[in-house]
Amino acid sequence: MFAIFKKELNVFFSSLIGYIAITIFLVANGLFTWVFPETNILDEGFATLDAFFNFAPWILMFLIPAITMRSFAEEKSSGTIEFITTRPVTDIQIILGKYLGAFVLVIFSIIPTITYYFAIRGLASPVGNVDTGGIIGSYIGLILLGACFVAIALFTSAVTNNQIVAFISGMFACFFFYLAFDSLSLIPVFVGSADSYFNALSINQHYQNISKGYIDLRDVVYFFSMITIFILMTKTALGSRKW
Repeated sequence: MFAIFKKELNVFFSSLIGYIAITIFLVANGLFTWVFPETNILDEGFATLDAFFNFAPWILMFLIPAITMRSFAEEKSSGTIEFITTRPVTDIQIILGKYLGAFVLVIFSIIPTITYYFAIRGLASPVGNVDTGGIIGSYIGLILLGACFVAIALFTSAVTNNQIVAFISGMFACFFFYLAFDSLSLIPVFVGSADSYFNALSINQHYQNISKGYIDLRDVVYFFSMITIFILMTKTALGSRKW
C-alpha cells in the first residue's frame, strides 16, 4: 500500500497535476475570499472566514474529481491495472494507496489557507478578536469533506475506463451527496415527514454542523461511514474484473 501511495504522490508532483491542483484551489479561494465584490472579507467588515468555508466545498467539488479521474480510469484504459493487481497487494491496499495519495494532495491544498486565519486576526478590532474555535471546527469539517469527496470520486474513476466520464460523474456524485438531499428536504411533500431523513443524508448538513465549532460524534461517524462505504464500493467495482 505504501508503495502505491508513494507512486501516486510521485505522479502528482513529478508532473504538473499536483501543482496545478494546489494553485487552482488557492487562487480561486483567494479571489472569493479577498478580491471579488460582495464576498470578500474586506468589504464584509467582519473578521470571519465564512466566505472561504462557503466557497471551498464548491471548488473541491470540481478539483477532487480532476485529481482522481486518472486513478483507475487511466490504469484500466492503458491495461496497467492488470499488472498492478498481479503484484503481491490486495485490492483494498491498491485502493487505500490511491485514496491516501489523493487525500494528501487535498491536505497540501488546504494547509496554505491557514495564513487567512492569521490575516483576519490582524484585521480584527481589537486584534485577535476572532472565533478561533469556529475556524478550527470549519477546517476539520473541510478536511472531512475533502476526504469524503475523494472516496466518492475514486469510486467513479473505478467504474469507467474513460477519464472524462470519471471526471463528470465524479463532479455529479459529489454535488448530489453534498446538496441534493438538502433540496429534497425542502419539497413540500417531504416537509415534516421525510425532511429529517434527507438532512441526515446530506453531506452539507454535517459539514455545516462541524463548521459551527462543535464537533458532534454523529457528524464524524457520518463522514467516516461515507468514506468506508465508497471505498468498499470501489473495491467491488475493481473486483468486478474477475467476474
